[in-house]
Amino acid sequence: MDVNVITEGINSLIRAGYYKSREKLLGDTFRTMREVRPTLKIEMAVELYKTGKISLSRAAEIVGTSAEGFKNILEQRGIKRIVKAPSEDKIKRGVELILG
Repeated sequence: MDVNVITEGINSLIRAGYYKSREKLLGDTFRTMREVRPTLKIEMAVELYKTGKISLSRAAEIVGTSAEGFKNILEQRGIKRIVKAPSEDKIKRGVELILG
């Protein structure tokens, strides 16, 4: 489909009052796309996770699975998990809390 036709279509729906803004229309379009093609939720979550834009738990939430379920998805695709070690200060504070 021609980009100009898509742009004009978006603008016409906003002018006609079906949507208050381009962002609202795009949000609705995106939700509909995910419903029609549910595998896109997984693809989106994996890509956002791989680039560090979201955490593993947020990715799992997007997909609609548990953290363990999302870990399995990553493993099946051969994607290494991002594991962030706590800072030295955080470790020291934890040790102090435990030991008193």
